[in-house]
Amino acid sequence: MHSGKYVFSQVLEFVNNYEFSKCVKRYFGNYHVRDLDCWNQFVQLFFGQLTALNSLHDICLCLKAHKGKLYHLGIKQNVVVSTLSRANEKRDWRIFADYGNYLISKVRPLYADSPILKLDIDNEVFALDSTTISVSINLCTWAKGKYSRGAVKMHTLLNLRGSIPEFILITDGKYHDSNALDEITPEFNAIYLMDKAYVDFEALYRINQADAFFVTRVLLGIVWKEH
Repeated sequence: MHSGKYVFSQVLEFVNNYEFSKCVKRYFGNYHVRDLDCWNQFVQLFFGQLTALNSLHDICLCLKAHKGKLYHLGIKQNVVVSTLSRANEKRDWRIFADYGNYLISKVRPLYADSPILKLDIDNEVFALDSTTISVSINLCTWAKGKYSRGAVKMHTLLNLRGSIPEFILITDGKYHDSNALDEITPEFNAIYLMDKAYVDFEALYRINQADAFFVTRVLLGIVWKEH
């Protein structure tokens, strides 16, 4: 017989509700909201992430199937797909962006001294890359990709000490990778790893001016040929 708290509710205890509510108030996230408030929206999406569910439909279906356990999971109520989808569309994304930055600021010091595999240096090391996600151009009219198809790009700057995402930028599929460098503020003495799609000499010069370093596949190839 089950006894004690569910694993999900125990993990949820590490999420600071007070700090989240400050982000909600900053952008009036619960203004004129009757049922699905920002916290319950966040918890349901958090549940879908931890349980590896693939869509909003899967989240709503799974929570409905366990309706009698929602209180013990820390979830106020289950909703239909249209309600959760409308909340994702209408709520200010900066609520979750600010809270994500708060969580990163708490986690990053815990991994400050973590070693990087096969690398013995004290510098902060970041890996910059993007991934293209296909979407329906009929539903996401703003997400224009190549060949009249719908696509979005997620540009991610990953801290290799702990694999912590330091920066995430969501754009349409036609956004060139090198433009993401304009949105990143280089850190002093940090090393940035990137592929040839990010070779923009003006942006790389800004990294150099900030007393940071960069490594790209193209420049590595040039150095290899010279040797």
